[in-house]
Amino acid sequence: MVSTTSTVLAFDLGASSGRAIVGRLDSEAGRITIEEIHRFSNDPVQVGNHLHWDILRLLHELKQGILQTKYLGYTNIESLAIDSWAVDFGLLAANGELLGNPYHYRDHHTDGIMSEVMDIVGREKLYALTGLQFLQFNSIFQLYALQKNNPELLDRAATFLMIPDLLRYFLTGEKHSEFSNATTTQLFNATSFTWDASLIEQLRLPEDIFLPPVASGTRVGSLSPAVCEELDVPSIPVIAVGEHDTASAVVAVPALDDDFAFLSCGTWSLLGTETEKPVLTEQALAWNFTNEGGVYGTNRLLKNIMGLWLIQECKRAWEKEGKTASFAELVKQAETVKPFQFFIDPDDDMFLNPAHMPKQIQQYCRDTEQAVPQTDGEIVRCIMESLALKYRFILERTEQLSGKTYRGLHIVGGGIQNELLCQFTASATQREVWAGPVEGSALGNLVVQWISLGYIANLREARKLIRNSFPVKTYHPQDEAGWQAAYTSFCDVASRSTVK
Repeated sequence: MVSTTSTVLAFDLGASSGRAIVGRLDSEAGRITIEEIHRFSNDPVQVGNHLHWDILRLLHELKQGILQTKYLGYTNIESLAIDSWAVDFGLLAANGELLGNPYHYRDHHTDGIMSEVMDIVGREKLYALTGLQFLQFNSIFQLYALQKNNPELLDRAATFLMIPDLLRYFLTGEKHSEFSNATTTQLFNATSFTWDASLIEQLRLPEDIFLPPVASGTRVGSLSPAVCEELDVPSIPVIAVGEHDTASAVVAVPALDDDFAFLSCGTWSLLGTETEKPVLTEQALAWNFTNEGGVYGTNRLLKNIMGLWLIQECKRAWEKEGKTASFAELVKQAETVKPFQFFIDPDDDMFLNPAHMPKQIQQYCRDTEQAVPQTDGEIVRCIMESLALKYRFILERTEQLSGKTYRGLHIVGGGIQNELLCQFTASATQREVWAGPVEGSALGNLVVQWISLGYIANLREARKLIRNSFPVKTYHPQDEAGWQAAYTSFCDVASRSTVK
C-alpha cells in the first residue's frame, strides 16, 4: 500500500434520500475517515397517473455536493463516483437528450406485465438465462411495458442508461454501462456476462440501445468542461464503482471470514451471501432468489425483502393525519408493546405501493384471521418483528442454497440505527448480529475508488481497513423459546402470502 493520504468523493443515492460523503484514506495509519458534506431528500413526483424520479433535481444536488467540497476546502479531490438503487433507467435520443423523466419502480405501468413476459419467454428459461429474482419492477418488465404502451419512446431511444450511468453522463458527457447495475435488469446473461441478445429480440426491444458494460472500478471520464465552468472546479476524474448500492454495501461488509452472510438494511432489505458463481438451481428458482454481479468477479446470491419502506410509509401516512412522531419515537412506542401479537409477510404484494400503509397492515391481519394492531406502536412492532422473522426465513434458505453455515449475520446500512430491530434480528435468527458500518454503500463506493487509484490492493484489504476504521456493535440472541414460537406462527401466516 502506498504510504500517503488520498481524498475522494462518493455520492450515495437511496430511494428516499441521497448524500455526498468525502472520504480520506491515511494508508500509513491504516484508517479511513469520512465526512458527510451534503444530504438531500429524494422525492418521487406524481404526474398524472405516473410516478417519476426527479432526475434533474438529483443532478442539481450532485452539483451542490461538488460545490461543497470547494466551500469546505477539499481542493484535492482525486476522483468521484455514484451509486444508487437498481432497475430504473433513462433513455437518450440520438442527440444525447433525455427522453422523458425516468419512471419510479413503484409506478403502476408494470402492473400485469410480468405474467405477459412469462408467457412469451417462460419462467424457467428466463431464470436460467438471467438468474434474477422475479419482481414486477425489474427493468425487463419496465421496458416491455414501454414497448407495449409507448413504443414511440423506444423507437426514438438510442441509449439505455441506468440511473448512476445517466447521472454520470450528465456530469461527464460520456456514456457507459456499469456491470453490477446491468445485472439487475433481468436482461443480462448470468453466465456469458453480456446482454442477452436472444431475450432482447424475443421481447422486441431495440438491441442497439444497450452499451457493453464496463467493470466496476473503471475510470469512465472526468467532469466535462461545461460542468467545470459552471461550478468553477477542476476536472475531477469519475470512476464507475459498484454502482448498484447493494454491490457497494457488500464491499463494505467488514467480514473477517471469506464466507459470510450479509443484510444491507435500508428502504429495502437485501439478505444473502457472496458466491463464486451464480446459483441457478431449481431450488433457487422455486425460492425466487436473485444472482447479481458484484465487484471484482463476485456474485451476490440474495433475496430482496420489503424492508424499512413499511415503516417509512406508515410514518408518511400518519404525518398526513397530523402526527409528528420521529422514527426514534415510533421505535420507542413499539418497544413498550406486548410481543408476538401480529405478523405480516413483508413481501406480500399488497405492501408494494398502497395508498395507506397502516390500514393495509391492519387489513392483512384481518385477512389472515389474526388480532389487528390498533395503535401506531403496535403497527410498528408488528413490522419490526415480522422483518426479523423474515430475515431468519431467508437466512436459512441462503444456507441451503449456498451449502454453507453462517455463525452470525453482518448488517450494514442506515437500518443499524434501529437498535431494536438489530436485537430482534439476533433473537429471531438465534445468532450473533454484527451491526456496522452505517454508511455501508458510501464506504464501498469510496474503497473501490481507492482500489482503482492504486491506494488499496484488493477487496480483502479494503474490508480490513473498514473493520479497523469504524465500530461494529454485536447483538446476542435473547428469549430463544419465545422467538421460536413466534417463528412458527410467522411461517403459518406467511404461507398465506401472495409472494413466497
